[in-house]
Amino acid sequence: MAVPPDMETAWSTTIRQKTSGGATVGRVRVVDSRPTPGQRYLMAHTEKNIALGEEIRNLWRADAERLRLPTEDLWIFDSRLVAVLNFDEGDNLLDVELVTEPVEVNRYAQVRDTAWHYAVSCGTFAAALAAAEQQ
Repeated sequence: MAVPPDMETAWSTTIRQKTSGGATVGRVRVVDSRPTPGQRYLMAHTEKNIALGEEIRNLWRADAERLRLPTEDLWIFDSRLVAVLNFDEGDNLLDVELVTEPVEVNRYAQVRDTAWHYAVSCGTFAAALAAAEQQ
C-alpha cells in the first residue's frame, strides 16, 4: 500500500518541529503475524514518519506476548505523562486515559524500553514480513 506523503499536515508540522528542536519521538508497533488492515495502514506511513524525524521499530505480537508486555496502546510524554488509548473490539477509539502517577509512568517507561530493545528496524521488519508472506 503506497501512501503519498503529506508533509504539511498539522501532525507532520508538529512532529518535524519537535524533532528538529531536539525532542525524541519514537514508537514501537506491535504487529500480528498476519497484519491487520489497520497495521498495514500504519506501516504504509512509516517512511513519512521517519522523514519527519520519528524513530520507529516493529515487534511481532508473538514476541510481545512472550515478553509478557502489556497490550495497551500508549504514548509517553516528557516522562511525566502517559496517554493510554482505549479501543473497542472493532478497533475504534473509545477514550484516552491520562496517567500522571509517577510509579505508573515509570512502569510504562520500562515497558517502552523493553519493547524498544526487542523490536527491529522498519526495514528489517518489512523484509521479514515480505519473506513470510511469500511462503
